[in-house]
Amino acid sequence: MIYNNPFIGLSNFVSPIAMQVFVIAMIALVILGTLLDIIHKKNVKYFFNNAKKAKKNAKIQLTTSQKTSVILKTVASDIATTSELGRGKRRLAHVLGMYGTILFWIGSLVMIFCYSSPSSETPSFWPIIWHVGALMTVIGGGWFWFFLRVDVYSEAQPWYRIIKADLFVLALITSSLTGLIWSYLQSLDLNDRWDDKVFLVLFIVSNLVLFGGVYWSKFAHMFYKPGAAIQKNLAEADGSRDNLPPPADAPEQFGLGIKREEPKHY
Repeated sequence: MIYNNPFIGLSNFVSPIAMQVFVIAMIALVILGTLLDIIHKKNVKYFFNNAKKAKKNAKIQLTTSQKTSVILKTVASDIATTSELGRGKRRLAHVLGMYGTILFWIGSLVMIFCYSSPSSETPSFWPIIWHVGALMTVIGGGWFWFFLRVDVYSEAQPWYRIIKADLFVLALITSSLTGLIWSYLQSLDLNDRWDDKVFLVLFIVSNLVLFGGVYWSKFAHMFYKPGAAIQKNLAEADGSRDNLPPPADAPEQFGLGIKREEPKHY
């Protein structure tokens, strides 16, 4: 199964052009949903206003090379490894889900646009990337959903309680899981049985929900968080600190405080 390109089998009754049009439509839905989210929540306007305020309050005028250094460090640490989550289970689950999703989407794009015709030969590493990425997403997303969500971990809510904010992670897990099951059933060569087609439909529907629900889900946060992390680190480097006071350099005098227990209150 792991060496199987499921989109070649799909091309027996759906043309590669139709698959490519579907992918382009999903990208267009992400762009449209993000733009609507920006207009509605005015996030970009907030970031620009905050950047102007920070520039006025800056105590150090950063050079271009200093700004570039801060941005590169932010990308390497805060964005690439989600270091703001600390060294714990939440960070590991996020990294698994993030890189799994990236591998899954890249594998999908390459196989659909380059190796989806029946006559094409897919290099074995692309199906491996696709399947491993989907598995990483399911593991990371499922771990987060069942055990690490704030309302489950800290507020004792049941794992099956679903709110609108959960749309993104649920659609992400479902699209990866149904894709894996569809690929597995297709590799069994069930002689035109209905099994794989059911999970193909579920795979398509979950992707429609994932990419079509950007406006209502947390999908757009993937674009905001890097910008917010860069702005925060630039503010710390130039001394503006988003109008917050500098950290105290006095020694601790009040015992263990919140260190008495593992932090899980948000």
